[in-house]
Amino acid sequence: MDSNHQPNYKLNKTEKKFLRKQIKAKHTLLRHEGIETVSYATQNLVVANGGLGNGVSRKQLLPVLEKFGPVDALLMPPNKPYSFARYKTTEESKKAYVTLNGKEIVDDLGQKIILYLNFVEKAQWKELEPQALPPGLMVIEEIISSEDEKMLLESVDWTEGTDNQNCNFCKMSCYCYIKHKPDQLTINQYEPGHGIPAHIDTHSAFEDEIVSLSLGSEIVMDFKHPDGVTVPVLLPRRSLLVMTGESRYLWTHGFCQPLFYETTVGIITSDVGDLTLSKRGIRTSFTFRKVRQTPCNCSYPLVCDSQRKESPPSFPENNKEASQLEQEHVHQVYEEIARHFSSTRHSPWPCIVEFLKALPSGSIVADIGCGNGKYLGINKELYMIGCDRSQNLVHICREKQFQAFVCDALAVPVCSGSCDACISIAVIHHFATAERRVAALQELVRLLRPGGKALIYVWAMEQEYNKQKSKYLRRNRISQEKKEEVNSDASVQGLLVEQMPDMDNQDSASSVSSINDFQEGGCDSRKVMNSKLPIHTNRTAFHSQDVLVPWHLRGNPDKDKLVEPFGLAGSHDPSPVFHRYYHVFREGELEAACQTLSNVSILQSYYDQGNWCVILQKI
Repeated sequence: MDSNHQPNYKLNKTEKKFLRKQIKAKHTLLRHEGIETVSYATQNLVVANGGLGNGVSRKQLLPVLEKFGPVDALLMPPNKPYSFARYKTTEESKKAYVTLNGKEIVDDLGQKIILYLNFVEKAQWKELEPQALPPGLMVIEEIISSEDEKMLLESVDWTEGTDNQNCNFCKMSCYCYIKHKPDQLTINQYEPGHGIPAHIDTHSAFEDEIVSLSLGSEIVMDFKHPDGVTVPVLLPRRSLLVMTGESRYLWTHGFCQPLFYETTVGIITSDVGDLTLSKRGIRTSFTFRKVRQTPCNCSYPLVCDSQRKESPPSFPENNKEASQLEQEHVHQVYEEIARHFSSTRHSPWPCIVEFLKALPSGSIVADIGCGNGKYLGINKELYMIGCDRSQNLVHICREKQFQAFVCDALAVPVCSGSCDACISIAVIHHFATAERRVAALQELVRLLRPGGKALIYVWAMEQEYNKQKSKYLRRNRISQEKKEEVNSDASVQGLLVEQMPDMDNQDSASSVSSINDFQEGGCDSRKVMNSKLPIHTNRTAFHSQDVLVPWHLRGNPDKDKLVEPFGLAGSHDPSPVFHRYYHVFREGELEAACQTLSNVSILQSYYDQGNWCVILQKI
């Protein structure tokens, strides 16, 4: 069925259904993945529903496609429900397009799947480049023979223990690759469908090297850096995994539970051109460690239990504590990261540009929390002035010849009623109590003349809205070259920054004030007492409204000092890590806060790529 060239004859019910599904697949690919299909025939096809993410393997899909001609390349991106196929000629791809649309196949779990095909100009190869192994990680294949493997597996008695002689044999196999002679052995068996959660082995408990021998079945283990980069590593049968340095101390490791997993035809590579599905077997691991006798002094203090002197700050119980939290985890942080932060603020957001462009010529506009002045020069017909709490950011604005000054957003030294419009982009969410957030909104309104308008953006708790993920959640594979662009505070982009793994339960602190609190006039910010603020994990959904979001400082020659007590984390650069406080807003919460103000009307409320936004007018 061809959605691009519909036939002249009347479609039957089944054909209409297939056509609707094909068009829906086309729109879904564009909306969620940014994959744009074309209306003319090319050599390249995108096959919706024919991906590793919904259980279709390369072994299963390739023969189906090859019925219409040789397939030059079959790209199956990890975890995605689609694939790309490239034929040698356009005629061959057209045959596949016409014949396979609406065709039913059975996946490796026995479920029926219907394929929907569309033409694309080119396959999306760029985002899926091979990744290097984490620093300090080694995988040595065939460390023992298949006979030795059988002997070791038979020696394991799950009720009485394991033969010490065989354990010593395992240790001898490891000695060539480690410095510390292990004195602890843990043997685990994993049935298909079982997994282990991502974790870092306790620093103070064991020495640098952790060594694991995989027997019985191969497995894909995921290694995740605090900035969100994930590297899947295939551990073949009879291979030895050696974790030292950064891979042992900073990267989490674990594996998920599916009966099938994505792997490659080759060994230890992430070349997506070779990805397929493999069925899991029973895996037995022999893990060797050396018990540490002295405190750990590694280069990663934030995730080191020996060096972490202080825990994350608690949720503030009063205005004084809130002010102190903002001083340490907002104001001081932006002073330190100003240059690096400014280097990531380039592209203005369309809805904000539209708001500024629509204002009458000659309007006086205040940008409260202007950062590096990204929006101060958008409309040359306006008289714009900016202010920010950060002296260093204001200095950057002045370098750009913008009018800006230093002040607190709760007390702007500008006459009441003197502005035709105000904007507040990614500022209100830095205030630590509901009362202080409302006070910041009231200060914006004070600056406006009657009839003046304000545009407000805050981070959203809902990073998936109307079944569409924000760019923040969608960007689960970001190349090293793009990291600094993503190190943003998402002022309007909703792209959260490099982040550290949780040290406590992410759910340990929850929201402050609910929508009902605003509506009932309570504004009670003391919902959670003595709760530690969780550290948000990169490119994941929020589990708490009040979080610390880390910023990894890089490439800043002017700022090389570290901050205490909780602003520092080790990194292999080594780069200091700063933690910024955020209150992420639930749907309706920003509106409810604005409705507590007596002299405003809400003109518009909307969601923009991970942000809740309001345009209000002073009456």
